[in-house]
Amino acid sequence: MRLFKYTFASLLFLVGAVSFAQETEKQKREPGHYNQSKFKQLYEEFATPNNYRSASGAPGPDYYQQQADYVMDITLDDKNAKIYGEETITYTNNSPDDLEYLWLQLDQNVRAKDSKAPLRNGGGVPLAEQPSSFASQYMGEPFDGGFNIDYVKDASGKALPYTINFTMMRVDIPTPLKSGEQYTFSVKWNYNIPDHTVNRARSGYEYFPKDGNRAYVIAQFFPRMAVYSDVEGWQNHQFWGSGEFALTFGNYEVDITVPADHILDGTGVLQNRKEVYTKEMMQRYEKATKSYDKPVIIVTQEEIEAAEKGFSNKTKTWKLKAENVRDFAFATSRKFILDMQAVKIGNRDVMAVSMYPKEGNPLWEEYSTKVVAHTLRSYSAHTFDYPYPKAISVHAKNQGMEYPMICWNYGRPNEDGTYSDRVKYGMMSVIIHEVGHNFFPMIVNSDERQWGWMDEGLDTFMQYMAEQEFGEAYPEAIAPNDKYPSRRGDPAKIVPYMSGDQSTISPIMSNPENVYQLGPNAYAKPATALNILRETVMGRELFDHAFKTYAQRWMFKHPTPEDFFRTMEDASAVDLDYFWRGWFYTTDYVDIGVKGIKKYYVTDKPTKKMQEYMAARNMTEADLPPLVYLAEEDSEDFDPNLKGKSPSESSQTLKEFMMDNMTAEERAAVKEPKYFYEITYDKPGGIPMPLIVEYTYADGTTKNITYPAEIWRKNDDEVSIVVSSSTELTGIVVDPKMETADIDTSNNSWPKKEEQNDFDQFKENIKGK
Repeated sequence: MRLFKYTFASLLFLVGAVSFAQETEKQKREPGHYNQSKFKQLYEEFATPNNYRSASGAPGPDYYQQQADYVMDITLDDKNAKIYGEETITYTNNSPDDLEYLWLQLDQNVRAKDSKAPLRNGGGVPLAEQPSSFASQYMGEPFDGGFNIDYVKDASGKALPYTINFTMMRVDIPTPLKSGEQYTFSVKWNYNIPDHTVNRARSGYEYFPKDGNRAYVIAQFFPRMAVYSDVEGWQNHQFWGSGEFALTFGNYEVDITVPADHILDGTGVLQNRKEVYTKEMMQRYEKATKSYDKPVIIVTQEEIEAAEKGFSNKTKTWKLKAENVRDFAFATSRKFILDMQAVKIGNRDVMAVSMYPKEGNPLWEEYSTKVVAHTLRSYSAHTFDYPYPKAISVHAKNQGMEYPMICWNYGRPNEDGTYSDRVKYGMMSVIIHEVGHNFFPMIVNSDERQWGWMDEGLDTFMQYMAEQEFGEAYPEAIAPNDKYPSRRGDPAKIVPYMSGDQSTISPIMSNPENVYQLGPNAYAKPATALNILRETVMGRELFDHAFKTYAQRWMFKHPTPEDFFRTMEDASAVDLDYFWRGWFYTTDYVDIGVKGIKKYYVTDKPTKKMQEYMAARNMTEADLPPLVYLAEEDSEDFDPNLKGKSPSESSQTLKEFMMDNMTAEERAAVKEPKYFYEITYDKPGGIPMPLIVEYTYADGTTKNITYPAEIWRKNDDEVSIVVSSSTELTGIVVDPKMETADIDTSNNSWPKKEEQNDFDQFKENIKGK
């Protein structure tokens, strides 16, 4: 009996060898058919691991990062919309290199009168243009919004030479700053604040003509240290407008002087709350620190409506202090309603805060702070406990921009207070997204100037999860029996982009300044890829652990794309190089379909292909052990008498094996399949993905099987699979739940589904009327 088992094992090995030999012959006939390039490791694309960044994706033993600490005095001139500032920077060189000079970012220079930024893009006459954009471009003088540098001085007050190159300023220090040393210097500056509603500036003011007030959202307002790292050296790429920011962590002490009737908040902890708050505001604030279920209004709409009528000539200075942040921003206006709510994150209380003019109500009072609180809970659960003391959402027309602890968000009701679902969900989504940026890149501090997707894509993915969780946590805010209408993240929604004109599509791994469609490229496509990775490729348990590992490894550090890719594999034991290559390094798309299907039956008689194989090797049946064959129904090998018979009924060889090797009880328990199918799937698309198939049978049952992406590793064009069943197969659907962003579903079914063209659909609609 044991001998027979060994013989049967040899039989199976021989059959496998025959199958492999046939595949190899085909590969020889079709050069290039056998192609493993999609599954090749990314050694050529990745930077070589070193002591700064390990092969596991974690920071290496010699990882370092610089520190820049700021002490600033800021004055906002509300009447003239101008800002004045003085800063003292203490820069710590933690790198192993001696630095000959220092680079600072002057991002406001993108709006200087002589800025080259408006000239960087070609293009003809647009189909249409907003009046504000048309007026800004063709009517009147360009806005002069660049930095005016009054001086740069060392700690003793001696002038330092500096050179301004567009949005970068090089400060030449007397002697190189050695490794481990600090250098302190000061800069004084001013600039004209832009109207951010005219040219969609990332910061500025909105003017309200009905009451003559401005609401300010102020960022990129001070000369900021550029990043010096083991990856770029000085990251001094110019700011042209799309590529965002690369910034160094540090501590901030900032005094901001504004009109006395303004309400202000910003990055950090307010140091003199009792001096700038009224007694009523302090009482409400104390209540808010203990309110975990709903916001407490600190400054009411009635109070700001009264303040809007007066323009104080007095000033107040708000003192803010922030530790271990990469940037600083603030918002101020006499128009701001203010509300707050405490949120329990881990063992700490965090304040969720909203600031908005009356023009934002009733929408903002109802939802803003609630959404901030939810975002902090959701993101913390998937990454790390939010470490900062607060998160602020500020209402600003047509805005969506993020900074540590504060962000500006759009979503304005009509003048009568009504609003559509589109406005409501749009506001919620942008608040989730911008508050979520506190995690990526404000804490997991990637280089936005170089890799826009590392913050926008990861944050949009997190936003998608938070949106879906919001619908579960607050069902009363969502339409009955519906889920949150996420705009990005669902695989089907990226199909129009990925199937579009290749001349306007770029790989995700592209600099944000160099792509045609930044939204799909940096936001939607990476978010969709990660959603597919979580739901379809890895599974939630493996993905969530790996993603959280990445977030916690790189908290308050500067990760690169390779650090993310390597960590996701290191923490999950899933080889994803094919996935990163297809989704992130190419513009390939997903398209998998059913190419053909053949039905087979079991027989003892050698098939024609087997006979040809034996003849080519001068073999006869006597040279082989007993074998079982599958004969195709539509071939000369097929015997009609085999139809409907079980394998042991149609094969004496198989019957003898069962009699000799199985007990009566084991034979009674065997479920013999009567139907065998060879199904060939093809892959017109370039991205290998798991082959997700739903099989339907004559008895009405269905079976879902997910074949791993590795099924394409030996043949990137097509693969054949044998399916056995006791009931006849009646239908096949590839990717039945649309999980993979397949761009062409017309080839996803067998029998092929007839799809109506636009004209036929039009006729059906007419008949229906």
